[in-house]
Order: sequence, then C-alpha cells, then structure tokens
Amino acid sequence: MSKAMQEPTFLILTALAEGARHGYGIISDIERISAGRTRMRPGTLYAALDRLQAEKLITSDREEVVDGRLRRYYRLTEDGAAALAAEVEALRRRTEVAARRLAARPSLGATASALFAPVLTGRLSGELR
Repeated sequence: MSKAMQEPTFLILTALAEGARHGYGIISDIERISAGRTRMRPGTLYAALDRLQAEKLITSDREEVVDGRLRRYYRLTEDGAAALAAEVEALRRRTEVAARRLAARPSLGATASALFAPVLTGRLSGELR
C-alpha cells in the first residue's frame, strides 16, 4: 500500500492538472480548489515545487518577464498525472466507505442517505471551478 499524498502536494498537482501555471497562479488556484481553507505562502510553495520537480512529478514549462520580473510556469508530468490519478482513486474509495458507514447510522437516517447518495452512486457533481 502506498503512502497517502500530503494535502499540499495534492493541491499543487490538482492546480497543474488543468494546465501550466506560474507560482501566484498556483497559490490562487489552491485557495479556490480548497474553498479558501488552504492558503499557501510563497516560500512553502516554492520549496514544494522544488521537491516535486526533483521527484519528476512536475517540470518547468516556460519563463516570461512580466513587469520586469521573471515568471516561471510549471506543468504536470505524466508521472505527476499518474500519481494524482492514483490519489484521486484512493480518496474516492475511502470516501465511499465513510459515506456508506455514515448513511447506515440510525441516528442520521434518511438525511444521511440523501446527503451521501451522490457519493454512494458515483454521481458527484459540481466540481469547484
């Protein structure tokens, strides 16, 4: 069994799954993906980006100068996409187990069944965009 991916890694790879982004774009997307729950500081992000590049999960895509400052873009590699896909599947399986167990609790009754129906039937909708 592989080790669960750390949340910052998951969020960075998720941000890059849509396409190449620069650091501030990644930070902004992480905040949006997490519904404001995660705010990554630049120092934390760039340390993580260095680590993810060393692990070959991401790579530099291109650089451009904007307002006199260098902006480096990063993109997901095939290995990074595979790692993210594996983590999504692992999270899906764990979520289904938790939803089934919660829905079976008598104290939650029909409310839990209705709440968890999309998870239990595999019909999740409304991706955060």
